[in-house]
Amino acid sequence: MLADESGAVGGPGYFYSPTELTHVPATAPVLREEIFGPVAPIVAFDVEGETVAAANDTDYGLVSYVYTRDLSRGLRVSEALDAGMIGLNRGIVSDPAAPFGGTKQSGLAREGGYEGLLEYTESKYIATCW
Repeated sequence: MLADESGAVGGPGYFYSPTELTHVPATAPVLREEIFGPVAPIVAFDVEGETVAAANDTDYGLVSYVYTRDLSRGLRVSEALDAGMIGLNRGIVSDPAAPFGGTKQSGLAREGGYEGLLEYTESKYIATCW
């Protein structure tokens, strides 16, 4: 199927062609909303701290992606990002053995993995003195 000028694909249903957005201004709504579709806004930064601040400046935090040649920087930025899942130099973060879930308005708790099992437990603390 071919997409029209808007990116919508013809035919039954609602489909949108994978789209890369470049030169996205910092005030663009696409940077502050959860986009459940094949849309990738690309924003380049020169200062690492500005990058993290911009990425965290949203009410959502399901997943963030970091691509870098510097593993130390990638880990540092990944830890500073306020998201439930981080893809570091990889495009797919889903794994049946890993916890799935976000932060802020992108969800509470986790499903899958050990952390997901904790949702089915209740802890009890008992303090004693003999």
